[in-house]
Amino acid sequence: MNTRFTRRHFMGSAAAAFGALGLRPQSALGVALRPPPPGLAPLTLYDDLAKLSSNENPYGPSDRMMASMNAAWKYSNRYGYPDGDIHEKIAEHHGVGTRNIIMNAGSGETLKVAGITFLDHREKVVGVEPTYTSVYRVASGIDADVIARPLLADHTQDIDDLIKVTTRNYRDVGLVYVVNPNNPTGVVVPDADIRRLLDGIPEDIPVLIDEAYHHFVRDPAYSSAVKYIKEGRKVIVTRTFSKIYGMAGLRLGYGVAPAEMISEMRTYATGSVNALVRWGAVAALEDHESEAWVRDTTIKLREATANELRKQGFEVIPSETNFFMVHTGRPASEVRAEFRKRDVAVGRDFPPMLDYLRVSIGTEEEMKRFIVAWNEIFPDGMTTGGAR
Repeated sequence: MNTRFTRRHFMGSAAAAFGALGLRPQSALGVALRPPPPGLAPLTLYDDLAKLSSNENPYGPSDRMMASMNAAWKYSNRYGYPDGDIHEKIAEHHGVGTRNIIMNAGSGETLKVAGITFLDHREKVVGVEPTYTSVYRVASGIDADVIARPLLADHTQDIDDLIKVTTRNYRDVGLVYVVNPNNPTGVVVPDADIRRLLDGIPEDIPVLIDEAYHHFVRDPAYSSAVKYIKEGRKVIVTRTFSKIYGMAGLRLGYGVAPAEMISEMRTYATGSVNALVRWGAVAALEDHESEAWVRDTTIKLREATANELRKQGFEVIPSETNFFMVHTGRPASEVRAEFRKRDVAVGRDFPPMLDYLRVSIGTEEEMKRFIVAWNEIFPDGMTTGGAR
């Protein structure tokens, strides 16, 4: 039956379902959440959609960021405007010089610039699958090759295999690519493995490490790879303001790398970061209260939601990000379609993990809606594979 769920019907169902679980509707999945700092109230959902598909921050920029951006409108008609010294502040944030920083419109653009810079025609990029594929798409567009190795059974990246493949193809490898934590699995590569990778491959091969979800990691085995740049390694680390800082629609990302590598990358960069975004980013780096609230709230909702699914017998991959992956026991495309009927958007397919669903962490209300929809789609838990 192809029933269309209205928002009023859904929220009534949500209250009833959470009451049946012995939980109060105002406390999603029974977790105690601190009230947000001023300005971090959930944003209005467009088209009444619970948007759990793109790993965004559902709260948007903080009040402090908004005030900074609004004050920057006066520079909108000028070239060479003051920008709050954002370039210098990012460099200071990482303990490097400004010659070690390149800014772009989102970390995705930085990844593309790195791919274009360090991959020639018919060269190879070595990485894993599934992962964030921006660099792979660049490789395909310039006739470079992609060597995408499978994940291990526990969803970790096989570092020994990456070392072996890179060394075997040494003359043809232009770039080694690691997403840490990985997207879509949310699994980290421990610092010891990153060092082993760098020590195990020829030192002149650049290693690109995407740390888009760095702020959400609590695993003590993890560490940022920026320190390897300070050691003089050929490492590029990319970061973004799209996730914890809520600037996905504003677009700001950056790369940290040795100065000579940054110089090479600038040839292909557009410099398309506008005045408002620069000032918003300065405020974001200074707004530690909002950053901590988004991180802590996201982690609490992630763990509460994942644990509810585990209670029903579903495997949820342990995540260190603002999303998780759950094994559905049936094609994720079918499950996604069922969620869409209920005005809940969840992640796309990630081959070869076609029976896993990636779920971004939204607001408290959105996660309530997700659980209610899940229980309707899978009324008997993992025992039947869900309703069809």
